[in-house]
Amino acid sequence: MDCFAAELPRTASLAEFIRAFYDSLPFRLERRIIQVLIGRPSTTQDVQALASGAAEDFSAWVVLERTDTQILLGDFRGQTRSWLAVRPLPGGGTQLLFGSGIRSVPDPVTGAPARSWGFRALGGFHLLYSRVLLGAARRRLAG
Repeated sequence: MDCFAAELPRTASLAEFIRAFYDSLPFRLERRIIQVLIGRPSTTQDVQALASGAAEDFSAWVVLERTDTQILLGDFRGQTRSWLAVRPLPGGGTQLLFGSGIRSVPDPVTGAPARSWGFRALGGFHLLYSRVLLGAARRRLAG
């Protein structure tokens, strides 16, 4: 599990954060890759439906839990989780939070929980990409 945070100098709702995050340029590219590789397309209207609470699924994810300030999504295969949250900052502004988690699988030799080789190999990219996504959402919200 990881978690990244960014501060926004204005108040932002979870719906605004969801729209800014999932409709940012980097995530629009990811949505296109998901469409090509696994046949799960999504549109800006789908992002809006997720943000407004009108949809319980989005591209490769389903909503697992949602409150006024946070949303937890799981991929359709049950392998990963994504979490977005907003928190008010003292004195004004909003803290934007983005976290993700990957399901562990038993190591074939030891039986101990471990991440798959593929997820371990992409770990550095994942951390960088997570920061890029959060930064892109923050910039969209800062206007």
